[in-house]
Amino acid sequence: MIDSHCHLDHEPLFSDLDNVIHRSKKVGIKKLLTISTSIESFLRVKEIVNKDGIIYGTIGIHPHEVDNNKIDVDFIMKNLNENKKIIGIGETGLDFYYDNSDRDKQEESFRIHIEAALKANIPLVIHSRNAEDKMFEILDDFKNKKLKILMHCFTGSQQFAEKLLKFNSYFSASGIITFKNSAELQKTFKFLPLERILIETDSPFLAPVPNRGKKNEPSFIDFTATKLAEIKEIEKSNLIKITTDNFNNLFFN
Repeated sequence: MIDSHCHLDHEPLFSDLDNVIHRSKKVGIKKLLTISTSIESFLRVKEIVNKDGIIYGTIGIHPHEVDNNKIDVDFIMKNLNENKKIIGIGETGLDFYYDNSDRDKQEESFRIHIEAALKANIPLVIHSRNAEDKMFEILDDFKNKKLKILMHCFTGSQQFAEKLLKFNSYFSASGIITFKNSAELQKTFKFLPLERILIETDSPFLAPVPNRGKKNEPSFIDFTATKLAEIKEIEKSNLIKITTDNFNNLFFN
C-alpha cells in the first residue's frame, strides 16, 4: 500500500513520527508521500523525507496559503534539483469553498506550479474545492502539454471526473469514501477506471470510519482500501496492488 497524500509535518504526526512510521509499516505501507502546504511546511518536509526510506515529499503552496507564501518556478526547480526524494509539485489548486485566499492569487500560484510541473516533468498534486469550472478552464489551457495530474482527495462530481479523464488524470480516494453521506462520491469512484485510482489518508485530517472524528494517520489507510475494494467489487489485495502500481507509474516513470 502507498499513502499518496499525508501531512507528516502537521501535529500530532510530526512529534510522533517514529511511531507513525512504525504503525504504517505494520499495516503494509511501502511508501508515504508527505505534502508541502507552505514555504515553512516545505522546510519541514525536506527534513522528514530523510527520516526513513519509505518517505517521499512534494514542494508547493496550498491555495489557503497563497496570500502569505509566494514561490516561482526557479525556486521550485532549485529545490527539486537539490533533493531527489521530492517527487511531486503541490499541493496547489483552487479552493473557493473557504476563500481563505484571494481567488486571483490562487489562480496565479496554481499556474506557476503547473509551469514548474511541466518543466520538471513530474506530477502535479491538485486540491480542488467548489471550483470545478475554473479548475477545468485552467487545466484545459495545458491540455496538449502532457501534464501529469493527480486530483488529491477527489470529491468532485462524476461529470467533472469525466472531463478530467480527458487529461489522463489520476484520482485519489481518501477516508471520505467510508462516510455514510458519501454515496455520490462512491458512485464516482465506481465509475472511474481502476488504472486511474490512488489511495490516501490526507492525515491528520479526514480519518476514515471507524475512526472518524479522531486524528487521522497513514496506517488508517487500510480502512479506505477495504472500502474502495468493496466499491470496485474486487479483492482488497488486488486493489492494493493496482493502486500501488498506479502510484509508481505516475511518480516513477
